[in-house]
Amino acid sequence: MVDSLGDSLDRALEGAFTRRIPQSAQAQMKYLVKQLKGTKAVAQVLGISQRTVERYVAGKLKRPRRELRGRMEREVKRRWQPQVRARAREKAASTDGLVVSTRARFGFTAAPGTTDDARIRDITQALPPEFADRLFTAREQGVNEQQLQQIAADGLAQMYFRANNSRAHGLGVEFTDVEHIQVEL
Repeated sequence: MVDSLGDSLDRALEGAFTRRIPQSAQAQMKYLVKQLKGTKAVAQVLGISQRTVERYVAGKLKRPRRELRGRMEREVKRRWQPQVRARAREKAASTDGLVVSTRARFGFTAAPGTTDDARIRDITQALPPEFADRLFTAREQGVNEQQLQQIAADGLAQMYFRANNSRAHGLGVEFTDVEHIQVEL
């Protein structure tokens, strides 16, 4: 399965965590109950019954099915260490920027007479804070993967293909067929 840019942004922020997430199913469930203020809310988020949530909290159930374990872990990570996550996001959006590594098909719209055939490229490029801010803001607003990829394509076009707008003015970049994408802070 191809990794999504949104998931990669989430993983980059998780890299800033200072403590591990709770490991046992009981500890994860207790954490979610505390964060969501009740077993009913946790049951709705995880798509299970309220009674099942209560059994995990009480320690009567210990080993969730694989898909439930994955959902629990995702929901815990989404809420884990919000201040640490916010600081990492703010630092990337204000001073550090981020690094995008990708293998994808890049095509161009350029002046007549130039080659604009799309081809697969491996690119690792640092993007300035403005693109980090745009990506994280868009992710928080729940935009789709296509829109996130367009923001990344704009950043790669500016920094990689146009050398921070010092050459190839007006070059438009198409970013398709993503085989791999990873974001690091």
